[in-house]
Amino acid sequence: MPSILLKSAKILDTESSYHLKTKDILIENGVISQIEDSINAGDKIIAHENLHVSNGFFDSSVSFGEPGYEERETLANGVTTARRSGFTGFLLNPNLNPVTDSYSAVKFLQQQIDTQLIQIKPIGALTRSFDGKNLAELYDMQMAGAIGFYDFKTSVKDANLFKIALQYVKGFDGLIFSYPQDQSIAGKAQVNEDKFTTYIGLKGIPSLAEELQIARDLYILEYTGGKLHIPNVSTKASIQLIKEAKVKGLQATSSVALPHLFFSSNQLEAFDSKYKILPPLRTEEDCIALKQAVLDGTIDMVTCDHEPMDEEHKELEFENASYGSIGLESAFSVLNNLFGVEKASELLSKTKLCFGLETSQIEVNQRADLSLFEPNLEYKFQKKHIFSKSKNSIFLGENLKGKVLGSIYNNSFYEN
Repeated sequence: MPSILLKSAKILDTESSYHLKTKDILIENGVISQIEDSINAGDKIIAHENLHVSNGFFDSSVSFGEPGYEERETLANGVTTARRSGFTGFLLNPNLNPVTDSYSAVKFLQQQIDTQLIQIKPIGALTRSFDGKNLAELYDMQMAGAIGFYDFKTSVKDANLFKIALQYVKGFDGLIFSYPQDQSIAGKAQVNEDKFTTYIGLKGIPSLAEELQIARDLYILEYTGGKLHIPNVSTKASIQLIKEAKVKGLQATSSVALPHLFFSSNQLEAFDSKYKILPPLRTEEDCIALKQAVLDGTIDMVTCDHEPMDEEHKELEFENASYGSIGLESAFSVLNNLFGVEKASELLSKTKLCFGLETSQIEVNQRADLSLFEPNLEYKFQKKHIFSKSKNSIFLGENLKGKVLGSIYNNSFYEN
């Protein structure tokens, strides 16, 4: 690979001695070889006004469609989308066809992943075909490369099965993901239960459905020990439960999806299906509490919760439309809007630490794992900004701030 020179790049890396300094950065053979005030070298020169650089973005919840749902997204285009959006790695959900629930399924994915210039860690299913009854090949999948086990956006109803799963994976330091929704309480409702959704006539899911599931799971975790990740936390009371678990010293991490930091259920007035996601959009009070929990560290990470859905399943009447929104392309801009560039880059790059994955600093002789962006550009997010095969973004039409310029990883450079 030709050497790359980043000219006058402001460095955002709290672990680096160059944090908040503007420097030239030379990258040779995938490694940072020089960081100086001025460097006159490099086969490819990247020079942008107000260029910023941080550690590579990493996301904890990305769904594609291959194998089985290629009409939604392919692996190759999904990877290109991620890299152009500043991401140098992510966890890949098991909601494929067939479901990623065996050693052979993880191995097949790993073989496809190894040809891509990005760090992808597959998540295996917790139960066979998400049936909620029979544990999948957990140990074998971890040996094949799975980072954890998750029945994507489906909670485990059987408390004893959940207990056994936590006890079993302790033997090989496995990680269980548990989606926070008690389906017996949620029923067939599709939005949050609050004054606004009641006013517009939509049957709601009470926040109790999430909080009861989290309380049960944390109580079992306290009994069994082990490691638990709670994805897509979305209510104020859930935050308090997680805070109490951390005080107890439980090994529990959690994430919040970007739409729940940006929108409330008030967006549903027009019954636009782009706002139909799981968990549902909650109240403004929940939204404010979630942002504070991100800032104080109660919630460990944010996720774009990238979930492509083709038009045939998404562009329908609200009650018939599928759940889900893509989010890779808008992730940096949304967080930049909410928290500013320093916090946005920190949140997007620290996720890999939560999963014990190797990281590098922006220092000489360190591996170049970098995201490049200009934080001040303001624009309206439109379909022309989407690289995904599916276009189902909840952020379409929103005024955002900050543009990703590209990413550098594994001796390769992707540029917008």
